[in-house]
Amino acid sequence: MEQSGQLDFVGIGDTVVDAFIRLKEDQAHTTCRVDTNACEICMPFGAKVPFDFVKVAYAVGNSANACVSASRLGLKSALITNLGKDDDGEKCLASIKNDGVSTEYIKQYDGIKTNYHYVLWYDSERTILIKHEGFPYTLPLGDVGPRWLYLSSLNEKSLAYHHEIAEYLAMHPETKLAFQPGGFQIKLGYDALKDLYAHTEFFFCNVEEARLILNDTKSEPKDLAKGITKLGPKISLITDGPKGAYMYDGSDSWFMPIYPDPVPPYERTGAGDAFASAFVSALALGKTPSEAITWAPINSMSVVQKVGAQEGLLTQSEIEKYLAEAPENYKVAKLG
Repeated sequence: MEQSGQLDFVGIGDTVVDAFIRLKEDQAHTTCRVDTNACEICMPFGAKVPFDFVKVAYAVGNSANACVSASRLGLKSALITNLGKDDDGEKCLASIKNDGVSTEYIKQYDGIKTNYHYVLWYDSERTILIKHEGFPYTLPLGDVGPRWLYLSSLNEKSLAYHHEIAEYLAMHPETKLAFQPGGFQIKLGYDALKDLYAHTEFFFCNVEEARLILNDTKSEPKDLAKGITKLGPKISLITDGPKGAYMYDGSDSWFMPIYPDPVPPYERTGAGDAFASAFVSALALGKTPSEAITWAPINSMSVVQKVGAQEGLLTQSEIEKYLAEAPENYKVAKLG
């Protein structure tokens, strides 16, 4: 599927297949530290552990999820990614096309397998076993850049590619960058990616990730957002799970509560992608940051009611309906 004219939203990131393995509640358990609340999933070692079922999701990954979200919200989107010339790659390509995302920038390679992850799903949480294949990275964008680039998870050999993206942004002021760092990008740290941070319009991560980036274990979430903005991004948005989200736009701090779940979350994969992509899409559709942040928790709430990162992604009319029916306390608040 090819698009004509300037694209609204182009995602850059690794695409994967997720195999969700639903564990039976009586076959595993969790243990949590009382001082940090960090939890581990535990199963009998050396045993055969029965599971409930497996569900395979094709063409997922942070940026792929964001592109599907943008497409459902009415934007012209495309994905820059690599796939293998294998059965999984063909199924990923078909899934992307089916969701209205342009495939003009997708490359397939002989001899390299499509990324395949295993998701151990217990209760409403998941632990993901990941492996990113060694695909080469290229930036196939033309002379006219998209309105938004959305950059997220790439493999550990992609540092030079990040600098290439930063150079492209310096030459294309018509393009704004949304940066949702993956694990490798967080591990690299600010100094290695400071040229990219300097060209970031919108930055998104959770509280734990912000603490790692800033090497800050004590600050409140609203101050973490300010700290990220000092690194270069114009808008920083930090999520704190069920406690809500904090945004700093360079002058004001804002707080947004979660949208209440109609029923307890079923499976949480993709909640962050849904949140960030709805925010960026709202900006692309002309909303202010304080308006856009009211869209994000709704998209996230819907995704955690389904299996995987894309099934629950909403359209613009669906988000507007949830907004119209929102409880009285679902409001963005400016912080002092």
